[in-house]
Amino acid sequence: MGRHGAVTFKGNPLTLVGDEVKVGSPAPDFDLTSYGAGGMEHIRKADLLGKPTIISVVPSLDTPVCQVQTKTFNRELAGLGAAVNAITVSLDLPFAMNRFCGAEDIKSMRNGSDYMDRAFGRGWGVLIDELKILARAVFVLDAQGVVRHAEVVKEVASEPDYAAALAALRKLVG
Repeated sequence: MGRHGAVTFKGNPLTLVGDEVKVGSPAPDFDLTSYGAGGMEHIRKADLLGKPTIISVVPSLDTPVCQVQTKTFNRELAGLGAAVNAITVSLDLPFAMNRFCGAEDIKSMRNGSDYMDRAFGRGWGVLIDELKILARAVFVLDAQGVVRHAEVVKEVASEPDYAAALAALRKLVG
């Protein structure tokens, strides 16, 4: 079941697979893969409970807008430190995500790849059916895993509303 026209890429309407994630609803479960000092690791929703979380979803870290989005959130989140969870999600391989984050000194955000089965993309309603990549989106969860901010960027080539996402996150930080 798709939501045709939910997003556009360079003006062309595209279809998102899955239901739209709504503010006030429990965050869907997920199992992302990350590559770090300990090798391959999993990041699951249960791992994020207990503190506010921001999830920045990008089509690919090898594209300019995705790089700007990741660097902007990394810079803005630096002052919150361990008070929040911050994750960048894409379909990039965990190794490529790790390489980018190392080269760009991304320290405030973990990276999680949905490459294995695209379950995050389907479960969160951000998998672009025609392109088989994730749409650009930002979600903020409270410490109990309830969605408090959700933005699926209408035009995939555009940046998200950083101020709105960061304000929603900061409101949750005690």
